[in-house]
Amino acid sequence: QVQLVESGGGLVQPGGSLRLSCTASRIIFRIYTMGWYRRAPGKQRELVASITSGGITNYADSVKGRFTISRDSAKSTVNLQMNSVKPEDTAVYYCNGNAQGLNYWGPGTQVTVSS
Repeated sequence: QVQLVESGGGLVQPGGSLRLSCTASRIIFRIYTMGWYRRAPGKQRELVASITSGGITNYADSVKGRFTISRDSAKSTVNLQMNSVKPEDTAVYYCNGNAQGLNYWGPGTQVTVSS
């Protein structure tokens, strides 16, 4: 059974930093496009950032210059470095893996930006 497990969420002050990690198991990680999505209260889930198997990245305009996505295929892990966070970054963050018509989600991790 495929598993994506997120970690690293929590409470952070505005302007601070947080690093999310997602570890995948039972998939050929290297072929998957990996992404981070988020769902804020009362809003639809949205793409935050993605990275292809070849390392091409894509970011939502709202996080460009602040967030960085990276992957480590040897560890089957994708990371999201979040800097200069804002209260509007508060959401549940989900890890996603997509390849060859298959789409997998992690259970999500809460990120709260508040003073």
